[in-house]
Amino acid sequence: MATSASSEAVPILKNFFIYNPTFGPREGEEHKKILYYTPEDTDLDLKVRHVGLCEAMVQFTRTFSPNKLCDVLHTLKSRQFFMQPEPDYWIIMTVMLPCKKSTTKDGKTVFEYKEEDIQDTLYQSVLELAYQMFRLFHGPFVYIRKHHDVDGLRHTMNHFFSKYLPQIRWPQIDLLDVFNGLSFLPLDKNVFLRVQSFINLLESSFSRIKHTVFMFTDQLVWSGLEQEDMRVLYKYLTTSLFPVCFKGEIVAAPSASNPDWLLVNMSGGTKGTSPTLSRNSSASSGITSTSSSSATSHQGYFLNGPKNIQDPNTSIKMPRIFVNTTGGDDMEELNLLVYHAMGATVCFMIDGSGAPSYEFCKRLDTFVGPHLSSLAKMITDYLQSRRPASTDSQHRFIYFNHMNLAQKSSVHSRKSPFVTISQDLMRLLADINSDFQKSKEDGETVIKTMTDCWVVGRRSDQREFFVVLNQKNANLIEISEEVKRLSATNFNNIFFLD
Repeated sequence: MATSASSEAVPILKNFFIYNPTFGPREGEEHKKILYYTPEDTDLDLKVRHVGLCEAMVQFTRTFSPNKLCDVLHTLKSRQFFMQPEPDYWIIMTVMLPCKKSTTKDGKTVFEYKEEDIQDTLYQSVLELAYQMFRLFHGPFVYIRKHHDVDGLRHTMNHFFSKYLPQIRWPQIDLLDVFNGLSFLPLDKNVFLRVQSFINLLESSFSRIKHTVFMFTDQLVWSGLEQEDMRVLYKYLTTSLFPVCFKGEIVAAPSASNPDWLLVNMSGGTKGTSPTLSRNSSASSGITSTSSSSATSHQGYFLNGPKNIQDPNTSIKMPRIFVNTTGGDDMEELNLLVYHAMGATVCFMIDGSGAPSYEFCKRLDTFVGPHLSSLAKMITDYLQSRRPASTDSQHRFIYFNHMNLAQKSSVHSRKSPFVTISQDLMRLLADINSDFQKSKEDGETVIKTMTDCWVVGRRSDQREFFVVLNQKNANLIEISEEVKRLSATNFNNIFFLD
């Protein structure tokens, strides 16, 4: 019997590798299959054995399920996740289970591996996001292979993943990383039409701008991108670019991947350059400028692009991104330029024929600055005129709509970017979500925990709603009524099972 516990670890990444079995089909060439492997100092023979075991596991499971490939392997000490994002390309991630070390009465050391702390859906979402983020800034593997040799592909993977993976915050992975949704800002029709008119005028005035995204703080107002592309770009903006640029003005919720280094390191490798923080010198110094059409105060500046818009010789650095605008396999290569004024942010996706010149950026700054400043003030006035939503410290909720990726949550807050409920409760929410995904049917789950908290999960018409209520003396009927009240208060009756 164990008598004392000395330590309790967190999940640790054991290895992460990418391989293509067609690159080393002959005996003695197995090492050619490996495109990326971390830890890098792993012996080559061990790398080859790991790849070989994964190939064997894929083939073995294909016997039992030809149409559904292997996606996760459970062992006593680890969990291995499989992903085939593109034909012949496999990404493998192995995570060590948290381990509790204890000592028995006779002095023996005992290790207890906490299998329940690793939930498959959470870590599969981490693996998927890693690939999606790579594809956003470098394009699909087949695209890179088409334009470069295999060594170029290896170089690009090494540049990206060697910086991305160390920044994953394993203990903070939760249900919000599974949803990876978008937080929308609801506006009345008059304000929204002003935003839409501004975007239409902008795109007609600058023909090189192919797509536009408009955000206020960290909430989405308008997007010209497909949902999946917007989802990944939104993740990059809210968990990397904005926190770095605004330094406390906006604090994004922690997630499986919240790397501040992305601002300066995301876009290197074979293609593109690194985005660089660049505040407009006129904005940062308090100087104002006016456009030819109005005398609106100019409060705008670039978050990337030209480092100093007042200097014609300034360096201009911005990332290239790859988005799917046709619905097929073709990817459109674009330059990403981000502009901010008084809480409003506009992302310009500029054609990839060449990096925008200083003259283009200067003209864009002159045009957008006054308009965006005026529009940001209008949105701010509108939001201040609205009655603030009711807050209740006795409950926390998560809402997600699978149709439009809309997400709303009080689990994380910008003022306090840490989990406001326990990890055990977050794991319970993830378990309920996993059950919903397996059944694919609408329903409700109500649980009372050992700590007398009530946990409610509802799924209806591709919408999911989870509530944690700290009401120890409530009964089931009272909890049901409280959940109805919360849904009506926070979502204006857009959802629900009755």
